[in-house]
Amino acid sequence: MATFVEVTHRVYLEAGAKRVFAVSLDWPGWCRSGRSEQDALEQLDRYGTRYSAVVGTDVTHLDADVVGTLSGNATTDFGAPQVQGPWDREPLGADQRRTHLRVLESCWQYLDHVVADAPLDLLKGPRGGGRTRDQITDHVRESERRWTSKAGLRIAPRTPWPHQRAALTERLASGAAEAAWPADFTLRIVAWHVLDHAWEIEDKTPSS
Repeated sequence: MATFVEVTHRVYLEAGAKRVFAVSLDWPGWCRSGRSEQDALEQLDRYGTRYSAVVGTDVTHLDADVVGTLSGNATTDFGAPQVQGPWDREPLGADQRRTHLRVLESCWQYLDHVVADAPLDLLKGPRGGGRTRDQITDHVRESERRWTSKAGLRIAPRTPWPHQRAALTERLASGAAEAAWPADFTLRIVAWHVLDHAWEIEDKTPSS
């Protein structure tokens, strides 16, 4: 697993009426939510160990430097960070973008390993609800395909996932300045979604 250059752990908050996300700008995919700003920051810190296992770098000693708070919306309260900040209009340097793309690739690899080790049927919720492993992975793949249009890329339905990932990686590497979503924002959202559901599958896998 690759080791990444340590960077300042900048974090922003996306605050809705019912839910707040704490999102790392420097470590794509490291993003957690809570009922308050403090709760969200504590959840982000709590997941540092799990995130470190994904990226192959110990981030648990990094302190969050909150650089701003964004007003969330209905999507925030539904459970997804979707609000862009002023930092998203400041493109990353070429070296930092390559590092972030390597982090995204590590997130994909981590999900693939989790899926390979998980059974089809996962633990259900208190009322018996919940999706299977394959339903979750189908959701991740399809959401990712839809988001590629925000990056200015059109991916046909039923495109094999490796091909979809390769096309998105190439697009994000170019910067996609004219797209609806800045490349760095798209990368951050995709990485968060991949890890959020990888951890969901892990947490719902029955213990042997």
